[in-house]
Amino acid sequence: MPQPATSHVRHRVIAFCVALAAITYMDRVAIANLAKFVTRDLALTDEQMSLVFSAFTLAYGSFEIPTGRWGDKIGTRRVLMRIVSWWSAFTIATAGAFNYASLLTIRFLFGAGEAGAWPNAAKTFSKWIPLAERGRTQGIFFAGAFFGAAYTPILIQWLLTFLNWRSVFLVFGCVGFVWAFLWYRWFRDDPSEHPDVSPAERELIAAGRAPESSHDLKNAPWAEILRSRNIWLLCLMYFTQSYGFYFYLTWMPTYLERIRGFSSTSLSLFAGAPMVACMIAGVTGGLTTDKLTPKLGLRLGRGIAGGISFVFASLFTFIGASAEDPTSAAILLAIAAGWTAFCLGAAWGACLDISGEHAGVVGACMNTAGQVGGFLSPIILAQLVKHFGDWQIALQVSGGLFLVGAICWVFIDPTRPLRARH
Repeated sequence: MPQPATSHVRHRVIAFCVALAAITYMDRVAIANLAKFVTRDLALTDEQMSLVFSAFTLAYGSFEIPTGRWGDKIGTRRVLMRIVSWWSAFTIATAGAFNYASLLTIRFLFGAGEAGAWPNAAKTFSKWIPLAERGRTQGIFFAGAFFGAAYTPILIQWLLTFLNWRSVFLVFGCVGFVWAFLWYRWFRDDPSEHPDVSPAERELIAAGRAPESSHDLKNAPWAEILRSRNIWLLCLMYFTQSYGFYFYLTWMPTYLERIRGFSSTSLSLFAGAPMVACMIAGVTGGLTTDKLTPKLGLRLGRGIAGGISFVFASLFTFIGASAEDPTSAAILLAIAAGWTAFCLGAAWGACLDISGEHAGVVGACMNTAGQVGGFLSPIILAQLVKHFGDWQIALQVSGGLFLVGAICWVFIDPTRPLRARH
C-alpha cells in the first residue's frame, strides 16, 4: 500500500527562521564594522563606543523574559512580526544619530525591540520540529545568523564605495520589514493550523514533541524554574559562551586593525572569518548532538557536544591571543569563534528538552544570562585594555570563562525536564 504523501512545511518554517537569524546578525554587527566612521563623525571615545555596544545587550537582556513569555502566551507569529519590525525601525533610526546620547538611546531601543527573537524562534521549533531533528535545526538556524555576520563586513565594504555609513543603516533596516510582512502572511503558530501541512507531516511532528500539558501557559512555573539546577547551569554556561563570543561582534574589527595591523582590504575578510567558522561549526555541532543522542542518550548526547565545544574554544583563544604572527592570530581566533558556536545545537536542544511547553520563557532565561555576558564583554575588555594596555589579557579572560562553561556541561541533565514529577 502506498504511503501517504508527506509535506515539508516544517522545512520552510526553518528557512524563514534562518533568514530571520541572518537579518538579525546583519543588523547587529553592522555597527561594529562601521564603528570607526561612527566614532569619527560623532567624536566618540573607545569607552563611549563600548557603552554603545553594551546598551544594545542591556536592553536585549532586560526584555528577553517578558517577550519570551509573550510568545508562550499568544504564539510566535505575531510576536516575531513585532520584534523584526521594531528592530528594523531602529536600525534605520541609527542613521539619524547626531551625538553620543542619541546613539546610546537608539541602540538601547534597538536592543529592546530585538529582545525575544531567539526564545521565540526556539518556541517555534518546539511546536514545529520533532525531537530527533532539533539539534540540527538549531545548528542550521545559528548558521544563518553567522552567515549574516560573515557577509556583512564584505557587504559593508562594497556599500561604502558609493554610500556613507548612515545610508548603510537605512538599507539594512529595510530588509527586515520585508521579512516581517511575509512571515505574518504565511506562518501559523501550530502545524494543525497550517493548510499546507499534510496529515502525515502533522503526525510526524506531533509524535516527536512533548505532549501538551493541561497547565495554564499564561502562568510560567517560576518557582520550579528558580529551583531547577539545570536551568541555572544552562544560564551560567550561556553567560560564558556569550561573553567570549561578543568580542567578535564588537571589538574584533578594531582589534585586527589597530593591534594586528590589517589594512581595510584584508580587514573585511578576516573580520568575517570568525562568522564563517561559526556557520560551519553551528551546523556540525547540531548534527553531532543529534547523532550522539540516539546512541548515548540525551545527557551524553548533549553534554559531549557542548563540553568539547568549550574546551576547544578556550584552547584556541589562549593560543590565538598569544600568537605573534597577525595572520596566524586571526585564523586561530576565528577557529576559537567556531568552537563557541559548536555548542549551540546542544545548548538550545537541551533548553527545549528541559523546558517542554515553556520553551519561550526558559529560552529567554538562558538567553538573558547570555546577554548579561554580552553586555559586560565589551565594557570589561575596554577597561582591561585601558588598565593593562594589553589586549592579550582581555582575551585570556574569555578563554578562562570558556573552561567554566565546559564544567557546566558535566552537570547539565536534559533527561530531567520541568514538571517531570507531575
